[in-house]
Amino acid sequence: MSALYDRIGTGYSATRRTEPRIEALIRDALGDARSVINVGAGAGAYEPADREVLAVEPSATMIAQRRRGSAPAVQARAESLPLPDQSFDAALAVNTLHHWTDLRAGLRELRRVARKRIVIFMRHPPSGAPFWLTEDYLPSLDPSRKYSAIFDAIREELPSVEALRFPMPRDCADGLFVAYWGRPEMYLDGEVRRNISNFALADEGGLAEGLARLRADLASGEWDRKYGELRRLESLDLGHRVLVAELA
Repeated sequence: MSALYDRIGTGYSATRRTEPRIEALIRDALGDARSVINVGAGAGAYEPADREVLAVEPSATMIAQRRRGSAPAVQARAESLPLPDQSFDAALAVNTLHHWTDLRAGLRELRRVARKRIVIFMRHPPSGAPFWLTEDYLPSLDPSRKYSAIFDAIREELPSVEALRFPMPRDCADGLFVAYWGRPEMYLDGEVRRNISNFALADEGGLAEGLARLRADLASGEWDRKYGELRRLESLDLGHRVLVAELA
């Protein structure tokens, strides 16, 4: 997966900016943790500035995009963290578990290096509303089965885990896969899609067909006849959750 982000990550910071409401929820979930290891850190969008942070990221391209003055980063994988046991108060993993090659090994590594808690931000589609893009246009991109399996594994490996809802704001600054649920035209922007791994992994033929139908429905007004009310909502629960597992 590091090869994927070495390929698509060159302009990642342009559309994948920090969303303040996600940042606040993660900060609250970290609680009194003074030291944090951020696993699968990417460009460091959700690292708390008021705590000691070490970033772990497998992609050199992503590490190169980290802002000057951000936390130090090591190039390594979640499944094999180069750190001693219980070396940080908390382990943080944001939008990354679906990329790990061995999910359970990665979760056990989080548990090994954290003293107090583990905080995970991810999407669990069955917990939220259906997403029109995968329902009507790109069903092959629906991650529900994969993410449900990840969610189940988390509950098995971290029995104390609790889930906090995060309804996705319509003006979300972070260009996540579902971030444009109320701004459908954005999915026609190649730069936006390039920084979303779901599109990078998609079959090009099916992707082109689905996007062509979306473009046609937007032009004809069909999309707005069916989903136009979404443009007026402030937020929509599409299954994003902050998962918190207390270890001590």
